[in-house]
Amino acid sequence: MSTNKLIFVFFFCFISLPLLAQTARIKGVILDKNNQPVDNVNVSYSSIGTQSNKNGFYDLKVPANQKVTLVFTHVSLKKITIIFSLDSNEQKEFNPVMSDQEEQMGEVIVTSNNRKLIQGISTIEPDVIRKIPGANAGIENILKTLPGVNSNNELSTQYAVRGGNYDENLVYVNEIEVYRPFLIRSGQQEGLSFTNTDLVQNVDFSAGGFQAKFGDKLSSVLDITYRKPVKFGASLEASFLGGSLSVDAVSKNKKWSAVTGVRYRNNSLLVKSQETQTNFTPSFADIQTNINYQASAKWQWSFLGNISQNKYQYQPLTRQTNFGTIDNPMALTVFYEGQEKDKYDTYFGALKTTFNVSDNFTLKFIGSVFHTLEQEYFDIFAQYRLGEVDSSIGSETFGEVAFTRGIGSQLSHARNDLDALIVNTEIKGFHDWKENQFEWGIKYTLESIRDRIIEWEVIDSAGFSLNPPIIDLPKNDQPYSPYTGPLVPYQNIRATNFNSINRFSGYGQWSLKSNIGSSKVWYNAGIRMHNWEVIGNTIIGKSQITFSPRAQFAIKPAWEKDMVFRLSGGLYHQPPFYRELRDADGIVQPNTKAQQSIHFVFGNDYSFKMWDRPFKLVSELYYKSLTDVNTYTIDNVRIRYAANNNATAYAQGLDVRLNGEFVPGTESWFSFGYLKTEENSKDKGYIARPTDQRLKFGLLFQDYMPNIPSIKLYLNLVYNTGLPGGSPSYADPYLYQNRLNDYRRVDVGFSKVFIDNTTKKENNTGWFKDFKELAIGLEIFNLFDNQNAITNTWVRDVYSKNQYAIPNYMTTRVFNVKLTAKL
Repeated sequence: MSTNKLIFVFFFCFISLPLLAQTARIKGVILDKNNQPVDNVNVSYSSIGTQSNKNGFYDLKVPANQKVTLVFTHVSLKKITIIFSLDSNEQKEFNPVMSDQEEQMGEVIVTSNNRKLIQGISTIEPDVIRKIPGANAGIENILKTLPGVNSNNELSTQYAVRGGNYDENLVYVNEIEVYRPFLIRSGQQEGLSFTNTDLVQNVDFSAGGFQAKFGDKLSSVLDITYRKPVKFGASLEASFLGGSLSVDAVSKNKKWSAVTGVRYRNNSLLVKSQETQTNFTPSFADIQTNINYQASAKWQWSFLGNISQNKYQYQPLTRQTNFGTIDNPMALTVFYEGQEKDKYDTYFGALKTTFNVSDNFTLKFIGSVFHTLEQEYFDIFAQYRLGEVDSSIGSETFGEVAFTRGIGSQLSHARNDLDALIVNTEIKGFHDWKENQFEWGIKYTLESIRDRIIEWEVIDSAGFSLNPPIIDLPKNDQPYSPYTGPLVPYQNIRATNFNSINRFSGYGQWSLKSNIGSSKVWYNAGIRMHNWEVIGNTIIGKSQITFSPRAQFAIKPAWEKDMVFRLSGGLYHQPPFYRELRDADGIVQPNTKAQQSIHFVFGNDYSFKMWDRPFKLVSELYYKSLTDVNTYTIDNVRIRYAANNNATAYAQGLDVRLNGEFVPGTESWFSFGYLKTEENSKDKGYIARPTDQRLKFGLLFQDYMPNIPSIKLYLNLVYNTGLPGGSPSYADPYLYQNRLNDYRRVDVGFSKVFIDNTTKKENNTGWFKDFKELAIGLEIFNLFDNQNAITNTWVRDVYSKNQYAIPNYMTTRVFNVKLTAKL
């Protein structure tokens, strides 16, 4: 181990001496229906609890910053279940009334949102995630309705945040970082997101200015917590796109609990709605489990495991795309031969243990292993015809190609294999000292990558092979003069990389809740450190190190209006992951630097009542100044980096979201985002970055029929202005700037609820009596059948030397039926 690494480990071990546990306290008096105190009531969460005394008083310490299910039980009174989520050191008074009547108090969620307010975190309820329709339903589907989050691909679970790209987002499940497959180049290949929404308890999202405890990425953090079941349960979902099954299990002594989910998805219904006619047989499946063991009052263990297999078999047959204008309509007709066979197998396992040394001292140990085996094989031969369409109304050939202006063919080949192993070990500490909270962490990561890339493409037009425009070759002026130079592939990438990356990272941060006069204030300050080194069979990179100081300040003035103001920012680094080290030719550049960004975020949360219902207006202004930028291009969802750090960039914008009960008892929101992001490569001047999506509107709306409340409506609307893109991959962006058309999409769902928590049990007879929820719904994806393009196919007319951009459209209108049930 190098001297720098020893100093780093010693430094973080030293600052970790003040360790801690984050706890809160719930206390109160338990009464009966006659307002008399009740003694000997068991008050517990998990296996930890207390009893009320003769005066009905109870006092219990609970973990802070997480949901805790508190259960009140008595031999002669009905049980009460309450869910709390409290800040560190917060004291909550709760005085329940226990009844001996049949009606039982249902679950009540009591949440303290102060911590998330000051951190600028958006919280999304799991029920909303499961109900809102989308071609790729799940957490990412909901994120795309938030301001600052952009995507123009409904088949993809990837998203860009405030000018960043798909590789700049952190995703945690139970504080464990999770990963995506590497080789995926198209949204229709992705299959399933890692996160199983059937297992989710809590979802937090930050679009920037996040704390030092979160890792080394530039754009966002998605922090997901899986639930710990308290009793047996099961849920089922089935539709034309696949299905899922989840089971909650709890041991008799309540020490063991597990939640397990199995999913299967088939995107044929969506992909076959595209213009390309195919034989398409995808298979996306996974199994995931979260097992918890309460060894003692102080020691807890948990295991998170996932096995997934995505098989993508694609055999295109024909395609016809009409484009052009009313005066000059044109069409591209393509006939295909060949097929594509891709396979992505991933295995993930993580062990986490939490040890409460004392009331003010907690340690967490986390170890995880991620292994992915990926292959991408295809040989596809496409023969195309570019022609003018007969636009004469009444003609027998109306709408058909009347005159062919160009013909050609394209042969694409790939034999790409990747085997990646990522191992993480981490220790975290938490400490409370008076009004202060300290948190620290140390992490070691080993990334072992074995990668082989073989890709080439040959193009000819009217029987004449086209040479790549970026290689110095003799002029090709066919068919007017013969060409005597060498014939080379239009694109040719060949590389073999066997590399390992050793990473040491750590953080320390401090938080304080205080007062300035009658106003409440919150402080947070911290610093991250990251050291890494890339080594391989033939390369040895230099050891690099970064330091990232970050801070947050929030104030809640003692005004009549409920407002919170936030200011956050700092210096953020993104040390290169494997894909960022690989240049456009597939060669690993071991000394690629970490991209660096200075963040400034100013936010305001305004809570108010409208129509006697709660609403909140959240607005944020942000600015990012980036240096050592690793420029890239995006083709569908595949990112190709230059690995050169030769650019600077900036991103600035405004995000606004209004959410609340537009319809009583339901949560909906409207969001608006403005973004401008540009980069300057090699001092050539500033041009739009590939993620420069200027305007964004999002709507998530829930409603029901007043006279028939069991009929529900769910609406998901997204409008994004066009992204830079669609230009030929070889084009110099400084010479040719092109934007795709605006992205417009509306997904709507209608649901008939037969059973839910408002349904009276006596109405549920027979086999319905065991159901907690039962509903059947109809979903309409792309309600208005908008044509959204993800990229352009460029076709050349060899005679006129013109190139035509033919849009590659996404999915059309699709209908789906979905059944959901919960026991």
